[in-house]
Amino acid sequence: MPLLFYDARIRAYLYQMIAIGAVLFVAWVMFSTASANLAKQDIATGFGFLARQAGFVITESAIAYEPTDTIGRAILVGITNTVKVSLLAALFGTILGLLVGIGRLSHNPVLSRLMLAYVEALRNVPLLLYLLLWYSLIISAFPPVKQAIEMLPGVFLSNSGLVMPALRWESGFTELIAALVVGLAGAALAARVLGRRRVLTGKDMPIAPCGTLAFVLPLAAVFLVANIAVSWDVPELGRFRLSGGYHLRPEFVALLLGLTLSVSANVAEIVRAGIQAVSKGQWEAATALGLSRGRTLKLVILPQALRIIIPPLTNTYLTVFKNSSLAIAIGYPDLVMVSNTVMNQTGQAIEAIAIFMGVYLGLSILISLVMNWYNARVALRER
Repeated sequence: MPLLFYDARIRAYLYQMIAIGAVLFVAWVMFSTASANLAKQDIATGFGFLARQAGFVITESAIAYEPTDTIGRAILVGITNTVKVSLLAALFGTILGLLVGIGRLSHNPVLSRLMLAYVEALRNVPLLLYLLLWYSLIISAFPPVKQAIEMLPGVFLSNSGLVMPALRWESGFTELIAALVVGLAGAALAARVLGRRRVLTGKDMPIAPCGTLAFVLPLAAVFLVANIAVSWDVPELGRFRLSGGYHLRPEFVALLLGLTLSVSANVAEIVRAGIQAVSKGQWEAATALGLSRGRTLKLVILPQALRIIIPPLTNTYLTVFKNSSLAIAIGYPDLVMVSNTVMNQTGQAIEAIAIFMGVYLGLSILISLVMNWYNARVALRER
């Protein structure tokens, strides 16, 4: 045993097992103490409440939901709402942040200073204040529902949001999604195979036409074989409310705008730092070859900067999912808000808190795994 203890790997595993055991012991003590105290007060414990009828309305839902559904379904609605707004904010924020980060390095002093002001203004004011600002501006800038502005036929704008015609799938939606997945997989496979063949043979390969064909063929097959039926759900302006169509609510817009701008400011600084970390010799070599500044940035600098910016981007994406919990301040029905409603109705706060803590933990681990996998893919490999 003493000889084994001198082995660094054995010690590392031993320390990890001790740490895991200590955490599990503390968790067990906390759970036992809480259960005993709740039992003394005749408060029910466990997750059986998830099967009860919810009985409350959720104003916005990414999946079908009715008040007669279960509490578990209501929490699932909160999870999907959180994931939806966080993914959109991460996507739009990354695109906007890339443009702002490149603008920060512009030789035009006006553009560079404007981008600097943009970044500093967003990074040095709490996100919660911006969410309240955007929400207040949206609510106060537009008329009430009774006086909704009909921007286009069937498109209404009011302080309750933007309502527009919606496409309703009557049949064939599952087949179409499957065809899209198969088409994307086929296009990626074609690009990978032809790309490798081009590297091995040195001959130009029709990557774009073959990839497009691999993507289009499954879609064409589905449209020919499957029974795809769609209809338009056109909104109607009633006396007190708008019915039908797709409702883009001000709470969602304010939250998406706030998260997107916050992400873009952080991404901009990451992109700027990544570009500046690439050696100036790369710029000089590309200029000597006759490449313009734009092509140099696209073909030479950004691919190298990408390997530097992936790790800090991971932290930014983790932050946007956690910051989405601020939605409760403006009334957007995310996971935290739905869980709070459940806690108020059932009185089982520990279980509800445990659920949304577990969800945030699971999402964070999933994001970390995906970003670490991608980071390993783009990292330089020493030979």
